[in-house]
Amino acid sequence: MDVVTDIEKSLRQIDYIIRKKGREILKDSYITAPQFIALQRIISKGNLTIGELSNEMSLACSTITDLIDRMEKNNLVTRFKDQKDRRVVRIKVEDKGSKIVEDVLNRRKAYLSEVLETFSTKEKQALSENLIKLYEVMK
Repeated sequence: MDVVTDIEKSLRQIDYIIRKKGREILKDSYITAPQFIALQRIISKGNLTIGELSNEMSLACSTITDLIDRMEKNNLVTRFKDQKDRRVVRIKVEDKGSKIVEDVLNRRKAYLSEVLETFSTKEKQALSENLIKLYEVMK
């Protein structure tokens, strides 16, 4: 059980450091962490409705509506009517939003690459494979 305790503690500590570094990177982008998460989810899942995004982020629809209102004012997203059902309103990420996500992710990767400089290629590969394996059994 000591190994499991060590793994859990390490994952928690790594998560904390990544989140902290992520917030530092986001400060330069002038968006909040929830806005960044929303942009990522919309990009990865396609043009979502408020309800779908609410489920993805585990936040109330009213909270998501306020979030999208602010993002729309900043030209990060736009709302549009669904072609198949005009009653449904979907959210689309605009070029500005996509560029911010791309920039932030590139800066995160650069940070991680810098952190992993002391790892050999073999160690990086093993770490990658084990993290993927852990993710697969957890999802």
